[in-house]
Amino acid sequence: MAEILFFHLQSRPLEQVLPTILERALSRGQKVVVEVSSPERLSALDDHLWTYADASFLPHVAASEPDAAANPVVLTTQAHNPNAAQVRICADGVRIPVALQDYERVVLIFDGDDPDALTAAREDWKTVRASGATASYWQQDETGRWEKKA
Repeated sequence: MAEILFFHLQSRPLEQVLPTILERALSRGQKVVVEVSSPERLSALDDHLWTYADASFLPHVAASEPDAAANPVVLTTQAHNPNAAQVRICADGVRIPVALQDYERVVLIFDGDDPDALTAAREDWKTVRASGATASYWQQDETGRWEKKA
């Protein structure tokens, strides 16, 4: 069963935390699929991941690209796993997938300033805990560092 991590954004947006999460997964040799809620959001994240730091290179493609299956990071708006990823990141309002057994790790990143996102994350937390999966809850402090809360 997958390890589930809930990341509660408060002081830094998704664009600032996603590259670090992706880099850590890649350093562990894991493939990642990142699901967001709209093609527009996917396009914006795609552009950002190419330019977020001058000294970094984060290989990634959109799921619509012909070579998506061969890439270590794939961005998508669908609940599929085009690159046989071990890690699934759900962001921008995307809910925890039903098929938890398909992944080693599932990360839900949600905006702490969005009441709907908070409600959805709480529902997902209850569902995951009821399933018996291992779950942890991480919240950003005022400096953007992650603190484990549960």
